[in-house]
Amino acid sequence: MADFTRQAIAAARPYGAKVLVNDRLDVALATRADGVHLRVTSLPAHEVRRIVRQKGLQEFLIAVSTHSLAEAQTAAADGADFIVCGPVFDTPSKREFGAPLELERFAEICQSLSIPVLALGGINLANFREPLQRGASGIAAIGLFTRTETLDSTIQTLLAPFAP
Repeated sequence: MADFTRQAIAAARPYGAKVLVNDRLDVALATRADGVHLRVTSLPAHEVRRIVRQKGLQEFLIAVSTHSLAEAQTAAADGADFIVCGPVFDTPSKREFGAPLELERFAEICQSLSIPVLALGGINLANFREPLQRGASGIAAIGLFTRTETLDSTIQTLLAPFAP
């Protein structure tokens, strides 16, 4: 996982993009990633913040994965820098969390919070713009980034609309 994370960081940094490690604070710290993405059942955001400050990392980002407005509000109150919310679209990896939020409910969550909201769940190269058009500050994905042989081109495609 550390090698893959280092590869993702190397591919993303020229674009100014941030890389957060999913639920592995140890890997995020070891690879000097930009932050960590926590589950709602992980260490609370305020505890992770304490750990990274002890290590002198003031700019370390903490995201919390949420699946409802209530979870989103809790994560924000606990000090998350932003939330990752979903699943927005159907995806096998997120079915255990219930039916997809779909775009209307996702937009309501985005509008109700003062911290940024990233869309997660079923995000692909064909639909990644839709949550952005409804208030998402960005996207997060699993399947989109699993093929190391296409990682660089995937990141280039995602960031191309935002390039100066």
